[in-house]
Amino acid sequence: MSDSPAPTEQDEDTAPPSPFHRLADFVALPRLGGLALSPDGSRLVTSVATLDAEGKTWQSALWEVDPAGQRPARRLTRGAAGESSPVFAPTGELLFTSARPDPAAGKDAGEPKPALWALSPEGGEARLVLSRSSGVSGVAVAADSGDVVAVTSVVPGAADAEADEQRRKARTDAGITALLHESYPVRSWDHDLGPAFPHVFWVGHVPAESAPAPEWRDLTPDAGPPAGAGDDLAISPDGRFVVRSEDVPDGPAGRRSRLVLTQVATGTTRVLVDDPQADVFAPAFSPDSTQVVCVRESASTYAEPPDYTLLLVDVATAATRDLTAGFDRWPGSPQFSAEGTAVFFLADDDGRHALYRVELAGGAPVRLTDAGAFSDLQVARDGSALYALRSGYDLPAAPVRLDPTATGQDPAPLPNPGTISAFPGTLRELDATAPDGTRVQSWLVLPEGASETSPAPLVLWVHGGPLMSWNSWSWRWTPWVLAARGYAVLLPNPALSQGFGQDFVRRGWGEWGGHPYTDLMAAVDAAEALPEIDRTRTAAMGGSFGGYMANWIATQTDRFAAIVTHASLWHLDSFGGTTDSAFYWEREFGDPLTEPRRYDQNSPHRYADAIRTPMLVIHGDKDYRVPIGEGLRLWYDLQKRGVPSKFLYFPDENHWVLTPGNAAVWYETVLAFLGQHVLGADWQRPELL
Repeated sequence: MSDSPAPTEQDEDTAPPSPFHRLADFVALPRLGGLALSPDGSRLVTSVATLDAEGKTWQSALWEVDPAGQRPARRLTRGAAGESSPVFAPTGELLFTSARPDPAAGKDAGEPKPALWALSPEGGEARLVLSRSSGVSGVAVAADSGDVVAVTSVVPGAADAEADEQRRKARTDAGITALLHESYPVRSWDHDLGPAFPHVFWVGHVPAESAPAPEWRDLTPDAGPPAGAGDDLAISPDGRFVVRSEDVPDGPAGRRSRLVLTQVATGTTRVLVDDPQADVFAPAFSPDSTQVVCVRESASTYAEPPDYTLLLVDVATAATRDLTAGFDRWPGSPQFSAEGTAVFFLADDDGRHALYRVELAGGAPVRLTDAGAFSDLQVARDGSALYALRSGYDLPAAPVRLDPTATGQDPAPLPNPGTISAFPGTLRELDATAPDGTRVQSWLVLPEGASETSPAPLVLWVHGGPLMSWNSWSWRWTPWVLAARGYAVLLPNPALSQGFGQDFVRRGWGEWGGHPYTDLMAAVDAAEALPEIDRTRTAAMGGSFGGYMANWIATQTDRFAAIVTHASLWHLDSFGGTTDSAFYWEREFGDPLTEPRRYDQNSPHRYADAIRTPMLVIHGDKDYRVPIGEGLRLWYDLQKRGVPSKFLYFPDENHWVLTPGNAAVWYETVLAFLGQHVLGADWQRPELL
């Protein structure tokens, strides 16, 4: 072990060189999410989350950003309940959802539910325009007509809002929390499905101030268990149609999605795209309302991973055409160009999440951006510009302006309240060669001062998914917190990572302990060969699939001084039957009773006797994607074998740690564990644990 001291939290009475040196400063950083562009292109609005007055939750507010980049950003809302999901009406009114109380409601109105509010272009006080006792969970606005559709939950059998409220009250009065399921699935990520399910309602135009409450007309009266009508929808610019992704059965316990189109005037619904071998979702209308673009994800099988393409669909005839045939990347988030002759989309590519344009007339997609990861694309209606949030490991999400046709773009952020001016190190790209000769791309964060004479300890951080890649900023997985304490952080994209072609995904499909593991070790070898890295002081960590890989690494090698595993898969057979999407899992790994090979070869629990490395196990009880049983079984298996280990348990968190206090203690515990086993420091139990 090195004699260098363990990195410590910045002293409270000194100004830290960056906000990552002190966890309280890091947790308090503003976090941007979502974009809305006004019809005339003069206003750009984003949601900014900051700590509330008590520092216990993140609270969002709406800020206006100058699309021209000349004026500083300004705050628009200050509601105590927060505001989110901004969208503009054709009138220029800014609509948003908030659980702020209705000023006209009496003192016995009960706990406010999310409702739709409007803020005039001139500013002033926001007014309530749309509410429902069950709350409003989603809204879409027709770009030309101004028609509004809203998503809200409804108890099956309730004919109207009054009946819905009566049924909910009857359950509460009777002390009933039980749910009776008659189809799979029963949970999703962090919540139970039922007793109410999403319905889509047409509510007409945004009512004028003091106008009567609008009529709610259910466009999806037959929506029910297990998924309801969902919230993946779009309304045509002329307001005549709603297209949405609808969940349907696929085998005895499977699900898939198709596209359906509802005529708003009559409520008549017809199937637009139904592919028994694929999921179809993320629809968007053309400017003239005659076409829809959507994503088609082929159903994965035991032999093949999924593949993605974009479909162009004629609204009148339902005829489809593949827009990205032969494109060896996975397109998503499609939007039509202003003139309707092209489609913009986003896709992972070589450790970036890039913006592309494909012409409807034909031709290969053209990549428009160079560095960074883009999201929340907004298309100016006059065709002059695009706007998006751009992030990367060198920048948290920030709004940018893009040219609709230029290639090689890496635009500077527009003035915004989330700018970070100082980082505790540098970012570089690193390539390695796997044993089979495949290139493995990684990002490497080096702390300040790392050099040949003062090499930094290394932390391998494995991403989740597994069908994703390290390419964008994450508040939950921020390498700069570790860099501020002297660690180098390696972020590799091994087999199964998307953005490197279908064959690269196929290399790890169903064989998680194979190429994904050897790719990671090749990446670590490449990093440890650098003079700035101290190869005698290394650790590994990861969450979800990354947690699986952390567990697998622990059973395969003792090269690491410590391993941190979060929300991890340990016993693949038990995981497969208890995760919220078991049918999707079995497409890749098969039925363990009839096809046990992949379970036998890839389940870490089978090799538990080989573990020698100290491990920190982290899990949330509300995690339905990787249920708590995985963490409990892993913890017991480590303890009974005498492996030095600790268990950080969150009774109220899910697959992610989402509250400020728990997020801070997550980092605090991880840093203390790494400090003990990587740096040789004394164990320091977090004070409030």
